[in-house]
Amino acid sequence: MTIQPAAPHRDLDTATSGSDPSEAARSDAPAEDWGPYGRPLFNDPDARALSRVGVVDVGSNSVRLVVFDGAARSPAYFYNEKIMCGLGAGLSDTGKLNPKGRARALEALKRFQMLAKGLLKDPLTVVATAAVRDASDGPEFCAEVEAATGLRIRVITGEEEARLSAQGVLLGWPGAYGLICDIGGSSMELAEIHDGEVGKCVTSNLGPLKLKDIKGGRRGRKAHIDEVMASLRDQLGDQRDRLFLVGGSWRAIARLDMLRRNYPLTVQHEYRMTAKDVRETIKFIEKGDLEKLRSECGVSSARMALVPYAIDVLSRLIKTFRPKDIAISSYGIREGLLYEQMPDRLRQRDPLIEAARFAEAKDARVPGFGKTLYTFVKPLFSGAPYAKMRLVKAACVLHDVSWRAHPDYRAEVCFDNATRANLGGLKHSERIFLGLALLHRYRNKRQGTHFEHLYDLLPPEKQKEAEILGKAMRFGAMLMVGEDQDIGSLRWQPRKRLLHVELPAASTALFGEVAESRLMSLVNTLKAEVRVTVAGTRGALLEKDARD
Repeated sequence: MTIQPAAPHRDLDTATSGSDPSEAARSDAPAEDWGPYGRPLFNDPDARALSRVGVVDVGSNSVRLVVFDGAARSPAYFYNEKIMCGLGAGLSDTGKLNPKGRARALEALKRFQMLAKGLLKDPLTVVATAAVRDASDGPEFCAEVEAATGLRIRVITGEEEARLSAQGVLLGWPGAYGLICDIGGSSMELAEIHDGEVGKCVTSNLGPLKLKDIKGGRRGRKAHIDEVMASLRDQLGDQRDRLFLVGGSWRAIARLDMLRRNYPLTVQHEYRMTAKDVRETIKFIEKGDLEKLRSECGVSSARMALVPYAIDVLSRLIKTFRPKDIAISSYGIREGLLYEQMPDRLRQRDPLIEAARFAEAKDARVPGFGKTLYTFVKPLFSGAPYAKMRLVKAACVLHDVSWRAHPDYRAEVCFDNATRANLGGLKHSERIFLGLALLHRYRNKRQGTHFEHLYDLLPPEKQKEAEILGKAMRFGAMLMVGEDQDIGSLRWQPRKRLLHVELPAASTALFGEVAESRLMSLVNTLKAEVRVTVAGTRGALLEKDARD
């Protein structure tokens, strides 16, 4: 085991900061006011250069190809394929790569290279981790792959592996803090992150494939884990912040935790557990039938076979470092490789907002109107922290991207997309907030959908806030005529329960009976009085009190 500090990287904490991180990226912005969004970067040359990137991770247990595409700061998974090869099986005994695994890995890499020729302009980036770096025939395998495919494998050190995993977490959580734990087949890495910077990085041999070969059964294995974990604790010191779990074995345990808790949302990224949850799930696994559990939660046989070894590591990890909470990260080495290629100003952007802007530019009927709509609804959330306002921004930008869906299903399509899409920087409760807001953009009531079992992940008062946002967007969309058109303003006086709507004179004709009906739906939800006026004139177009 060795330890090495990584090069520091400054990033912004979008989850806790009271200021908008996009403002920090505006030094080169043009004179026009991009407001809270900052200048969109997905059309920037640096971002376009990352519009489609292919990476391959040759791990001890699996070989995976991922092709990223879309908004560079929060890319979609254009192509994602994994083949369980078991390169590291038996490595502790033989010192060499598993022969069958080696043959399977070579065939997988031949396939991936052929796919890449059709999907990518630039060559694949290929990295190999513990099994290849530890095996005596690792260099021979790399040479064989290059001869057969032309792919050059970069064999990374354990410290590099830890750093890349930490960078992958930062791709999804700008400004994250805590301890990253990435478990592979033959190794386990730890890395600190604070304020968006990677700190100390540690590597160890606590991978399930190696633990299988420890002598002395489970007692011997636990003694070995305890010894290694104590050494890791001596090197890293106190780590009482969040624990981010990266790796297939951790995700398998998370699936089993979801099964035990009957958790309604199956998205694993940002799934949260407590130490108590983990202890209960370990008992659940140990008492259960592994094959039955595997079938119920959809874990592969090869992955499930490693879970008993992984739970011994996780149990000791939590007892040793006592994190305040635990989060699953679907982002790891592959995402870290993408993050490493980003210019610093792109790293500093909020991945949620960048992904929303990309979707708007690609799919909305009036790209750019989201910024206007955000300015319009913002007074309803005066004084709200940035953590909430970023969700308001994202909803406004995404409000029209699903217009092609059938009108009868548009609201549900919006909710489904928000709660299940590959979006970084979103807690599960925030996914529900965003989904409900977009659902109410197209529908007054949220009852009667297929998603009611998910609503309780969000407290009732937050559900009401999402409804207010959705209905405000539903009304504002009735005034949509162009990207930079003045659609008027809202002024909300919560103590008086008074909503004042001022329309520009040029837009008065847009305030028809449907627009009025949608406005009154918002007013009824607010339990308020409403007054609609026209700029530069006296009198009111509408005055009603929903409290009567």
